[in-house]
Amino acid sequence: MPTYAYRCRECTETFELLRPMSESGAPATCPDGHADTVKLLTTVALTGAASGPAAPAGGGGCCGGGCCG
Repeated sequence: MPTYAYRCRECTETFELLRPMSESGAPATCPDGHADTVKLLTTVALTGAASGPAAPAGGGGCCGGGCCG
């Protein structure tokens, strides 16, 4: 289940909620009970190795160096 970040406009606290994607646009109440909140834009950082084929190693400037003597 995704985590969404919110900021309360009354107390300026930032908080997170776990909720289904189908409820991502639903209003959120801050932990202090204030209803005037705004959902924050968050980013996801992906780490780890790429899972595609490795780029061919080559030398030179033409076709990876295969045609240069």
